[in-house]
Amino acid sequence: MTKATGGESVTLDLLKEKTAEFAKERNWDQFHSPRNLLLALVGEVGELSEIFQWRGEVLKGLSDWKEEDKVHLGEELSDVLLYLVRLSDICGIDLGKAALRKVGLNAIKYPTAGKGSSEQT
Repeated sequence: MTKATGGESVTLDLLKEKTAEFAKERNWDQFHSPRNLLLALVGEVGELSEIFQWRGEVLKGLSDWKEEDKVHLGEELSDVLLYLVRLSDICGIDLGKAALRKVGLNAIKYPTAGKGSSEQT
């Protein structure tokens, strides 16, 4: 298995491989139905939300956050990402391709200034 280090990019395929291996080693595949993974993902999004719940507006870069709070945020963001990658794998969706397609569709739906509406929904 390929290991990503400090200077290497981490791909969705690598994360997919690692999460599948992690689940298999623990015999968790039996529990990883799309529904169960989605509910776990929603729970993790809730934990991520709690980090921001009482902070008000947050500066880009989190310059006023303690390092331990940034580490905690990274852990919760990672939980969300890993469940999303696992869910897409179990559903047979190539998440990278789906995301790029969605960016293209959004570019059509929300054209640049001068080419249509700049309204976001």
